[in-house]
Amino acid sequence: QVQLVESGGGLVQAGGSLRLSCVASGRTFTNAAVGWFRQAPGKEREFVAAINWSGHLTYYGDSVKGRFTISRDDAKNTVWLQMNSLKPEDTAVYYCAAETYNIYNPSTYNYWGQGTQVTVSS
Repeated sequence: QVQLVESGGGLVQAGGSLRLSCVASGRTFTNAAVGWFRQAPGKEREFVAAINWSGHLTYYGDSVKGRFTISRDDAKNTVWLQMNSLKPEDTAVYYCAAETYNIYNPSTYNYWGQGTQVTVSS
């Protein structure tokens, strides 16, 4: 079993930055892809970013390309999502997830965190 805990969310003005963290415990997520998703009220869960098991490959949703950066340090059992140039439309609950065969499909991930709220004011 892998337990994931997100942190780093909060309230920020448009144009600001936040860095989200996803810390794994239990079996950890070494050798597993890790993704970030977000869900705004009344909307479906949306793919934000993912990183492969080695950290050498990263993937981003079109709405965050060039603004968000995903990274990992398996020695710290942590994956980060650096979010810059935030927009009000980035407001959502952000979730990290681990172990998947399809990084873009949330239903294929085996483990999920509880989420952290990000609110961007205009």
